[in-house]
Amino acid sequence: MRLILYQRDDCQLCDLALDVLAQARVPEFDSVFIDDDADLEARYGERVPVLRDDDSGTEVDWPFTEAAIIRLASR
Repeated sequence: MRLILYQRDDCQLCDLALDVLAQARVPEFDSVFIDDDADLEARYGERVPVLRDDDSGTEVDWPFTEAAIIRLASR
């Protein structure tokens, strides 16, 4: 599984999402900042932070919980 956290620069919700990922002990994920990408901005602009399992295409919008991350990881 390849997890991607879509986020923005200077985003308090994104910082909270990072805390939840740490609590869930997610060992590895990619961070993608959408600020300078028009396509990603159009797709995720109002939704960030968004956690995506890139293998399955499953996305979890904020607010997500530690339990939601564990469910995503167990698919």
